[in-house]
Amino acid sequence: MKLKTSIWLAVAVLFFTLITTAAQNAPSIAPLDTALLNQYCITCHNQRAKTAGLMLDTLDYAHLEKDAPTWEKVIRKIKTGMMPPSGARRPERNLLDAFANEVEKRLDSAAARSPNPGAPALHRLNRTEYANVIRDLLALDVDVTALLPPDDATDGFDNIADALGTSPALIQGYVSAAMKISRRAVGDRTLIPSQVTYNAPGGFSQDRHIEGLPLGTRGGMLIQHTFPTDAEYEFSIGGGLGGGAVDITIDGEKVDVRNTRSFRLPIQAGPHTIGAAVVDRTRGAGVDEQYSDYRVNSAFNVGGGVNSIVINGPFDMTGAGDTPSRRRIFVCQPASSSEEVSCAREILTALARRAFRRPVLDSEMSTLMNFYQQGRKGADFETGIQQALARILVAPAFLYRVEDEPAGLPDGGIYRLSNLELASRLSFFLWSSMPDDELLELAAKGRLSDPKVWEQQTRRMLADPKSQALITNFAGQWLGLRELAKVETSAKNFDENLRQSFKRETEFLFESIVREDRSIVNLLDADYTFVDERLARHYAIPNIHGSYFRRVTLNAVSPRRGILGQGSFLTISSVGTRTSPVTRGRWILENILGTPAPVPPPGVDTDLDCRAGESDLATAAARAASEG
Repeated sequence: MKLKTSIWLAVAVLFFTLITTAAQNAPSIAPLDTALLNQYCITCHNQRAKTAGLMLDTLDYAHLEKDAPTWEKVIRKIKTGMMPPSGARRPERNLLDAFANEVEKRLDSAAARSPNPGAPALHRLNRTEYANVIRDLLALDVDVTALLPPDDATDGFDNIADALGTSPALIQGYVSAAMKISRRAVGDRTLIPSQVTYNAPGGFSQDRHIEGLPLGTRGGMLIQHTFPTDAEYEFSIGGGLGGGAVDITIDGEKVDVRNTRSFRLPIQAGPHTIGAAVVDRTRGAGVDEQYSDYRVNSAFNVGGGVNSIVINGPFDMTGAGDTPSRRRIFVCQPASSSEEVSCAREILTALARRAFRRPVLDSEMSTLMNFYQQGRKGADFETGIQQALARILVAPAFLYRVEDEPAGLPDGGIYRLSNLELASRLSFFLWSSMPDDELLELAAKGRLSDPKVWEQQTRRMLADPKSQALITNFAGQWLGLRELAKVETSAKNFDENLRQSFKRETEFLFESIVREDRSIVNLLDADYTFVDERLARHYAIPNIHGSYFRRVTLNAVSPRRGILGQGSFLTISSVGTRTSPVTRGRWILENILGTPAPVPPPGVDTDLDCRAGESDLATAAARAASEG
């Protein structure tokens, strides 16, 4: 099956099922032919035996949809060859397939006749979506982990509406975040100096060149920081540098400072890339480290590297500056006080329309203008805008993906999603963020419900760099890549660089399958992968130099073909310093095959976890006995 087919199936279900009108009465259907069930299944799965808790003789064979979850389990067992069980009498394979296909056909027909998308839960933005929306609304990157508490997850996913509750701590976080973000976006000239510290990950090896830092350097840090206003800022570089010099860069350009450990520089407001790397004195003149075959020995590694960058400020402010955020907010500037109200209304209408993902109601504009007026009193025009912006950022229409039921809809009634609601669903699915102006304009004109327009927009959005969210968020949760950061191991040669390379390899593979419209099966058997020098060294792939990833072809017998041979999967499915076939098998059952392992039978001791250092079940059993 092509991945595109899978995506379009999901989109088709999202689009056509959820916008269908009320169900029609089902026609009379002949009962399912149960000859195969009677001969091979019901002897075990009946009211008396109740094998696996399944009683097929109690089901309504004329209306399979009444027991759809049970029939779905039956189909999975048949199609995977798990039923009838090994050793039992089995019909011919073609008979089993025909029966399973007939059940599927009847279930699908029943679902088409009586679509039931269920009642949509009120969907709060999770932390990732919140940060992305702030980025797209205000051109501002925020550290959401410092602003909001963690989200709850269900089945490994943190964007399930039912799991995204609201707590007093979260409400307090939203209010505080709204004030901080609105001040940063508008440009607060009353800011007092504050300190931000960026730390290198623990265990991060700094023996090689890092892409984006100057050639002839090793290790270091490369960070993105948004400076709130035009001013001077203090920088402190931490780490044991082993007496080595440090190159400092801002937006890729070297900066000449007398003391590279601590210095002050004038910086214009807005986002900038700050780099600090140790000058590598071990290379000969003219040698391009990025392409050299040099290996740094362990003694040299003791020389250390950059482990933190501290930014303190602002000092001696000269103005709010011309930042991307201010350009995004101030779509007009009042030439006189008489123009302030009309300009404020224009600014807030544009902001609220994008933030709420729909046209703004008159009552909402009245509230926003009141907040503007309160901020304007005793201050200035920009303070009024900042106060109204903070109000937008705590509005339920911003924090929640609201879908309104039509007036007069009976309980359980099915209704069409509006074009604006479709736009929101599509953008949060592909981008984990708000719709852009093009999508909102089409939705406002009612054109998004046209299948051709829907397809065109989906393709456009997949081609947009923001669709990287589909890779990092969906793949990161489905394939467990987020769990890599939690793995603790004392395995030899395992460092932070290798951990990050494991993660990026799987992300690149998943992305290539999406971008190139490859078969979903390539996740398991791809004859290529993506490596940097650190990962290639671990995989024993020769002639790979530098910290950037490149695509390499794998031969037919390579153990690294597909995700099951990649370091990311092998690491998250291990326990400490050893492998765990049980953990790996369970992961494959749940995440790849969609057939979770059943719960253990009663009386089975599940605490025989064979802890690190205990190489066999006998040792684990002895330990369990001694502990009991």
